[in-house]
Amino acid sequence: MSITTPVVSLPVTLSAPSGSAAPSGSVSAPVKRKLVPVGSAYAAHARRAALRRSFEDDDKAVEEARRKAAEAAAAGQEQDDGVGEEPESRALLASDPKEWKKLDMYAVLGLSSLRYKATPDQIRRAHRKKVLRHHPDKKAGSSGNTSDDSFFKCVAKAFEILDNPEKRRQFDSYDPEVDDDIPEPKAKVDFFALYGPVFEREARFHKGDPSEAPKLGSMDSSRAEVDEFYNFWYNFDSWRSFEWYDKEVNEGSDSRDDKRYTEKKNKSERERRKKEDNARRRQLVDQTLSLDPRIKKFKAEEKAAREAKRAAAGKGGKPGAPKVDPKEEELKKKEAAEAAAAAAKKAEEEKAAKATDKKAKEAARKNLKKSQKAVRAAVTAANYFQPAGTSPSVQVVEGQLTELDLLLDALEPEEVAALKKDVDAAADDAARKDKIVEAAKKVVAAGKADQARFAQFA
Repeated sequence: MSITTPVVSLPVTLSAPSGSAAPSGSVSAPVKRKLVPVGSAYAAHARRAALRRSFEDDDKAVEEARRKAAEAAAAGQEQDDGVGEEPESRALLASDPKEWKKLDMYAVLGLSSLRYKATPDQIRRAHRKKVLRHHPDKKAGSSGNTSDDSFFKCVAKAFEILDNPEKRRQFDSYDPEVDDDIPEPKAKVDFFALYGPVFEREARFHKGDPSEAPKLGSMDSSRAEVDEFYNFWYNFDSWRSFEWYDKEVNEGSDSRDDKRYTEKKNKSERERRKKEDNARRRQLVDQTLSLDPRIKKFKAEEKAAREAKRAAAGKGGKPGAPKVDPKEEELKKKEAAEAAAAAAKKAEEEKAAKATDKKAKEAARKNLKKSQKAVRAAVTAANYFQPAGTSPSVQVVEGQLTELDLLLDALEPEEVAALKKDVDAAADDAARKDKIVEAAKKVVAAGKADQARFAQFA
C-alpha cells in the first residue's frame, strides 16, 4: 500500500515591506541548494514507506517493540544479584583515601558478603553502581559541595585493587575480615561440620585450581579418600603472600641505602609471615588428623582383622611352621651384630663430618661481612671494570653495587667466602669480573634471583 500526497501550486506574490528602500542595482542570481530530509518525522515516513505500512500498522509495531524492550529491561533487573547494594555505614563513608591500606576493599564496593568469592563481573557491576551513586557531580547537585569526593576516591582505589588479579591476591592474603583461626575442638560438635568449611576456605590459597582440593568428606569416605585428603594438605603449596604489609620508603628520601634497607626488611617480614602461615596450616592438619573419627574407625578395623587372624592361627602359632636350626639362628645373630657395628661406625663418621661442616659454616658466617666487604672493595679497586683512564658513570656505579648486593645476599656464607678467594686469586680485573658473572649465573640457575636483575654482571 503506497501513500501519495497531491501537490498543489499556490500563486504567491511577496511585496516589499512598507517604508523599505527600493533595491539598488541588479538582483543576484538564484542559487540551487540541496535539501536533505532529516528528523524523526522523516525517519518514521521512510520506515513506513520501506515496510509498506499504514500509520495504524506502524504505530502498532512501534508499540510492540517498546513493550519487548521494557520486558527485556525488567528481566535484566531480575537477574541482578544485588551486588553493590549493601548499606554503607557512616564510618565507611568517612574513610580517608590517603589511608587506603586500612580500607576494607570489599566493603567499599558493597561486596562484604562475597569477598574472595566475588567474580570479576560482580566487581565491575558493583563498581559501576558505586560510581553512579557517589560521583562528585551528583553530590554537588544535591548538597552544593563540589569537593566532597573522599569516598569516591576510596571507590576508585578499591576497584583498582580488586580489578587487578595480582593486587587482589595481595589484599586477599591480608584480608582481616576472613577468619584464619584454627577452631577449638569441641566434643559435642559434628567433626565434619566444624572442620569441613575451614578446609574449603583454606583451599582458596592453592596454587592450582582451588576446586581440585579434596574435601574433608564424611564418615562413609574410604581409606583411600582419607589418605588422599591428608596427603594433599600435608603437601599444600600456597600462593599466599604478604606484600600488603610492606612498608613504603620514606617520602623525599633519595638514599639508595634507605631503599635497600626497606626492601630487605620487607622481604624478611614477608618470609617470617609465610613461615607462620605454613606452621598455622600444619597445626590445623595435625589437629584434624588427631580428631578424625574415621582414623579411629580404620585402626579399630585393622586391630579386629589382626585379632581374627591370630585367633585363626591358634595359640600354638601357625600350623606347619618350619623348625629353626640353632646354628643358623646363631649365625644370623652374629651377622646382625656385625651389621649393627658397621652402621654405628658409619653413623659416627657421618656425625664427625657434619660437625666439621658445621664448624666451617659457622666460621664462614662469622667472616661473612668481611668477605662481602672484600668483594665490594675489589670491584671498587677495579674501577668498576671500566677501561683504564676513564671514570665510571653514576649509572654504572649504581647498577654494579645494586647487582653485587643482590648477588651477595643470595649466596650462602661459604659461597661468599669462596667467591672472595676466587676474586683475590684472579690474575686481572677481567678475570675478577668473570668470577662475579659466573657466581651470578649460578644464583640464577638455582632460582634465587631473576636473570633480568643482572645487567652489569650478565
